[in-house]
Amino acid sequence: MPHSALSHLECSKTGKRYDADQVQGVSDAGVPLLARYDLEQVAATVTPAEIATRPATLWRYHEVLPVRDEANIVSLGEGMTPLLPLPSYGASIGVPGLLMKDEGLIPTGTFKARGAAVGVSRAKELGVTGVAMPTNGNAGAAWAVYAARAEMKSLIAMPVDAPSITRAECVVAGAELYLVDGLIGDAGKLVAKAVAERTGYQEVSTLKEPYRLEGKKTMGYEIVEQLGWRAPDVILYPAGGGVGHIGIYKALLEMRELGWLKGELPRLVAVQAEGCAPIVEAYEAGKDESEPFPDAHTVAFGITVPKALGDFLVLEAVRATEGTAIAVSDADLLAEQAELARREGAFICPEGAACMAAAKQLRASGWLREGDRTVVLNTGAGIKYPETVTVDVPTLAVDSRIPSPSAG
Repeated sequence: MPHSALSHLECSKTGKRYDADQVQGVSDAGVPLLARYDLEQVAATVTPAEIATRPATLWRYHEVLPVRDEANIVSLGEGMTPLLPLPSYGASIGVPGLLMKDEGLIPTGTFKARGAAVGVSRAKELGVTGVAMPTNGNAGAAWAVYAARAEMKSLIAMPVDAPSITRAECVVAGAELYLVDGLIGDAGKLVAKAVAERTGYQEVSTLKEPYRLEGKKTMGYEIVEQLGWRAPDVILYPAGGGVGHIGIYKALLEMRELGWLKGELPRLVAVQAEGCAPIVEAYEAGKDESEPFPDAHTVAFGITVPKALGDFLVLEAVRATEGTAIAVSDADLLAEQAELARREGAFICPEGAACMAAAKQLRASGWLREGDRTVVLNTGAGIKYPETVTVDVPTLAVDSRIPSPSAG
């Protein structure tokens, strides 16, 4: 069997087919293209038991990934992040079986490495020599690193308020980096103009090329495999550009068609911050698409996306699985970030902490049941966001004594 069963690309609204072996952006309708595979062939030649014998990276699912020649894979060992029980924290919020898929342990410290690995690999295979993108920080850092490993150029533009650590990651990897006095959409306009003037570059903005999504969907494959090829009852995920939700839902549908997953699909929850909640507002209003969110701002910078290109696909995934969409305050997500670290020793990113706050609120409302097998995605390492923690501790003279607990 070929390394990849990639068949074609498909418009996510009209179903029109596109050639997968040409560099593609969005469809003629201006919406994302989705990679499609010969799943009948995959089902006939690959089994979950065989996959279990393969190396513990996301490339273990290579038949349903787009890279045709293994020689074109650009990898830093990404994938198969742990699915951690959270017994103390879970019990404290009334969900004792709570599990966390910890993407903070992946290369570059966030789930963005999945999309970068697959996106850069496929771009390399198709002859692209440079990738360009706007970013809220982490995606740009990941694509810069993987582009460097692939010996490709990278052009990155990010808001000036993006985490400083992500700037350093881009610079050290040799990226051409620009800071923009605005939001990610403003950065996107500058990148689009630059790409139009350059030869060999591909714009790889969120959902404006089809293969970042394929890397992200492997989170769905891994969760199901790690649970013994069973789906959880609920999956909570932070919604910015929406690629994680779309990818996980795509993976679930593929696994069901392959016969690797039986029964009901998990209820998918889209979590946003109150300071930028366009998808939540659209969900509550019964709309199929969101409106641009005014004055977007949240400490969970990675989900500061006022209007996502694939918002209609996120809403479709949430509704089709009988899930929901919920917004939490910055104060609540920061409180849960600290509580989780105290109870479980896990310092997670603010976007992941938003999902913890959402789980707590959904359990309190009764939407989330005590016995639900619930998976929360932590999409990055908390150490990439040092500004979310206030360190106010005493400084001692070298000849002083540390006070005993009873004294203070």
